[in-house]
Amino acid sequence: MRNELYDYSPIIDRPAIAWPGGARVAFYVGLNVEHFVLGKPSTSINQGTAELVPDPLNHGWRDYGPRVGIWRMIEAFDRHGVRPSVLLNSDVAENYPQIIDAGVARDWAWLAHGKNNSTVQAEVEARELAYLTEVVDTIETATGRRPRGWMGPALSETFRTPALLAELGLDYVLDWTGDDQPFWLNSPGMMSLPYTVELNDLGLFTAHSITGPDFVQIVKDQLDQLYADSEHSGRVLSLALHPFVTGQAFRLKYLDQALEYVVDHPGVWNTTSDEIAAHFAATTCGSER
Repeated sequence: MRNELYDYSPIIDRPAIAWPGGARVAFYVGLNVEHFVLGKPSTSINQGTAELVPDPLNHGWRDYGPRVGIWRMIEAFDRHGVRPSVLLNSDVAENYPQIIDAGVARDWAWLAHGKNNSTVQAEVEARELAYLTEVVDTIETATGRRPRGWMGPALSETFRTPALLAELGLDYVLDWTGDDQPFWLNSPGMMSLPYTVELNDLGLFTAHSITGPDFVQIVKDQLDQLYADSEHSGRVLSLALHPFVTGQAFRLKYLDQALEYVVDHPGVWNTTSDEIAAHFAATTCGSER
């Protein structure tokens, strides 16, 4: 099947990207703030109990995020001047309003991330526009700001998702993780912004069982290489985090170390995905495609 959603564009053949202030790497934290439906199999740390109803082991692990983990992470973000780009399930507004309040007070960026993380996009394809409208409107009501970006639960989309999001006034998606720079989709006005399934605490810590020091070194290595790559054109460093993973007590100091290295590094623009998308749209051609 031919990919009609976007065109092939090798990074060596593109116009140069210049970030504000002469920065070489634009950095944002993609903070997944999610709600999981009790009794429906979802992200699990132990597949042996994932089909049980209820599943206290896995549901409790996930619930640690909004109950405890995120509050530790907020302290780390505040220490390093990081405003997360929050990938927000709209059900969070009803279930964990204190998190919304904390983010609004800190001027976080809010991206729509589906209704909850137990429902993927394919499950709502027949009623997708109504579903997307409900999600986006709920987030706007809760946060006071209409989201500009989208990431589907488990990075899921249908072939219609970008065009439908454009109808609702959104500008970009994070689901297509094939680049270190933003690029335009073939849906008019819609771009893809870099996100990562590799520099992602969920995979690193739970699937690959890395240590905290390993995590810090991986973040450093990623930034160092992107900085080298960016000599003539800017790059994007995204760090994907989940409160029920990195918010665990024994991992917090490693988050601190990683953030310190990135934020204090010369030539890094510490920003949000909204600001990256807006700058790219304002300074490159293609926004009217």
